[in-house]
Amino acid sequence: MQLFERHNLGHGFRKYFEIAPAITESQRNDVYRIRHEVYCEELHYEPERADRHEIDQYDPHSLHCLIRTSSAPKQLVGCTRLVLTDPGDPLAPLPFEHTCAATLDRSIVDPARLPRECIAEVSRLAVRGNYRRRSGEAKAPVTISENDFGSESRPRFPYIPIGLYLGSIALAARSGIDTVFVLTEPRLASHFSKLGVEIRQIGGPVEHRGIRVPSMMDVSTVIKNMRSLVRPIWRVVQEEIERGFEESAGGRSLTG
Repeated sequence: MQLFERHNLGHGFRKYFEIAPAITESQRNDVYRIRHEVYCEELHYEPERADRHEIDQYDPHSLHCLIRTSSAPKQLVGCTRLVLTDPGDPLAPLPFEHTCAATLDRSIVDPARLPRECIAEVSRLAVRGNYRRRSGEAKAPVTISENDFGSESRPRFPYIPIGLYLGSIALAARSGIDTVFVLTEPRLASHFSKLGVEIRQIGGPVEHRGIRVPSMMDVSTVIKNMRSLVRPIWRVVQEEIERGFEESAGGRSLTG
């Protein structure tokens, strides 16, 4: 992270992007349209739908957030969601519990034995094609690679995917979630370690739109151990998520 010593990542994020919780019907429709564009039309992970909204059974008990460009005209960039357990059926599995039922190492953690109201899963990260610049990103909804961090002479930072993950952590923290699960490509842990974020693999790989591994993050530990150079972008993301809830409670729309 030495290459970022002269850069305030919070200022950098705010210069190009803004993040907000998707609370209103209009905002959630923006989320569903981005997901349809990426998951259905571009990657064909899901069937295309006449209304161009990609929605599933987990969305009614999920929290969503959006990233868009900060300069006018504001453009939608990407989205993610935090799937909470179903309040009407708390024992109903989260998505990864279905996908990884045979590969989870329950000696590390057994999600079924945790307080269900205190766990959640990050899923449905999606970045629109115009913002997945490199050719290798065309076949994935969102990626983080070694090249995203640049070099000493040409520093770079993956604002969009990191912003989405931090947005999920902010949603989790304000919702009383202790443990966040995520199903990702195997190399994610090494990239997150650059940020001081500990993500622990909790089972063997599965085939799910490519090789994926189930992992977990402790929300309070992530926030506590975040590297000092990353804290400015975390503060920006956390402040914008909180402001979005406050403005929504006051009757103002975040999408204009």
